[in-house]
Amino acid sequence: MVMAFHGGITMAIHSSAFHNSKVYGLHLPKISRFSKQRPRPRPRPEQGEPSVVRVLCRKRERNWDRDPYKVIDITPPPRNLGIRCLPSNMQCGESVTIEDKAYIVSAVTYRYELRKGKYEPSEKRLDVQSTGRYLLNNYLEMLLKES
Repeated sequence: MVMAFHGGITMAIHSSAFHNSKVYGLHLPKISRFSKQRPRPRPRPEQGEPSVVRVLCRKRERNWDRDPYKVIDITPPPRNLGIRCLPSNMQCGESVTIEDKAYIVSAVTYRYELRKGKYEPSEKRLDVQSTGRYLLNNYLEMLLKES
């Protein structure tokens, strides 16, 4: 008895099914054109293309766009908070809640790469601080200006 996993389907195949095969090894059944699952082409690493993570953000409402942002907590030491789908019009000073913690946006960075003679957006990054740290920094800056 051989257990095979193919396209999300686990199959138990008896070893006698391979006895008369010309090529020795596991032959998985082809998925017919009428089935719901189709095999997905796998990217080939030998093509030399860099691996790119593509994040798609769903629209909750019709006229409300959301974009993927790379969020970094800049308080020492800097921490990566992951890629989050946030409104496309994020600005400095806005409040953001990530993993039940409140953060204030301190910087928004858009990066572009030159591809085929055109600049195309490559990354959107938010530098955030925890709310307490942001208020403390503003208070200390105010004291510094007064002295």
